[in-house]
Amino acid sequence: MELNMTVLLIIFGGAIVTMLPRVLPLAVLSKVDLPDWVVNWLKHIPVAIMAALLAQELLIPTEEFGYFYGNLRLLAAIPTILVAIFTRSLLGTVIVGILSMMLLRFIF
Repeated sequence: MELNMTVLLIIFGGAIVTMLPRVLPLAVLSKVDLPDWVVNWLKHIPVAIMAALLAQELLIPTEEFGYFYGNLRLLAAIPTILVAIFTRSLLGTVIVGILSMMLLRFIF
């Protein structure tokens, strides 16, 4: 593949556009003392994002699964969530999730 100036500029431009939204807020906010209520509010963002991702993955039907009937992902999520709550072990949660889904796909 030939690497000409246009391709090189597109690669560097893409890298800059990808890096700026990540680095700029970090650089600016590291110099500012945020109020306590902002810091407390920011602590909830990872949980909210994870909840949105889980809800989308478990509850939105695809060609393979319906809402509840035949939704193996929702069934596999039950023991996985219980392990996550009681053990707080990421490795244990991932293993239980994989094994639950594997077992349900094998049975059904």
